[in-house]
Amino acid sequence: MSANEVSTEAVSYLEIPDNNAIQTARAAAREAGEELAPLKIGVLVSGSGTNLQALIDRIADGSLAAQIVLVVASRPSAYGLKRAEAAGIQTLSLSKEVYADPIAADEVIAHELIAAGAEYVVMAGYMRKVHAPLLATFPNRVVNLHPALLPSFQGAHGIQDAYDRGVKVTGVTVHFANAAYDQGPIIAQEPVRVEEGWSVDELEEAIHAVEHVLYPQVIGLLAEGRVQVRDDLTVAVG
Repeated sequence: MSANEVSTEAVSYLEIPDNNAIQTARAAAREAGEELAPLKIGVLVSGSGTNLQALIDRIADGSLAAQIVLVVASRPSAYGLKRAEAAGIQTLSLSKEVYADPIAADEVIAHELIAAGAEYVVMAGYMRKVHAPLLATFPNRVVNLHPALLPSFQGAHGIQDAYDRGVKVTGVTVHFANAAYDQGPIIAQEPVRVEEGWSVDELEEAIHAVEHVLYPQVIGLLAEGRVQVRDDLTVAVG
């Protein structure tokens, strides 16, 4: 599907459940012994989609109770689209011309995610900032992965920045996205020790290995209703 094939009809933001409402409902069902339906997620990618593949693999082997209902790529050439298609997942690609108006682009994405039934949006190497149309449609339900221990080394070059600073420990952060770039509520973090003599490529490889484990774990927590955002924007996981 191309961006030209989708409607830009405005999304109504009235009575949209936030993360806590969905998590409370799923937790209540779990505690009552009910079988939980797989968590429906949409995944945003820009490149090779290795974290997308990690999610696909965990769903396929039965260790992650989720369903990917749509994969959206910011580049028609993104290899993540091929991964999705190979797994039989619906895809949507947007061209750079569509992103000339990023608000309109996010309206298209939000509309298509809602139409696909997505409960959460998972950013997996998505190299675009998300804006109000997505954040309002999925309040505290847009999840992002950052290759450093936030709040340190924010921005698009977290691995290189940490390496250049000479830190001995860096890591991976999973957080909810909000209007403040890389400053949303933190759900989980996992440290990565920087071994003496490593190149930046070796550090990147170690970071990605952790991402491929941590991200499915966090989506699993969401599927079980174990994640609540407090009023002070910290996160309770239990």
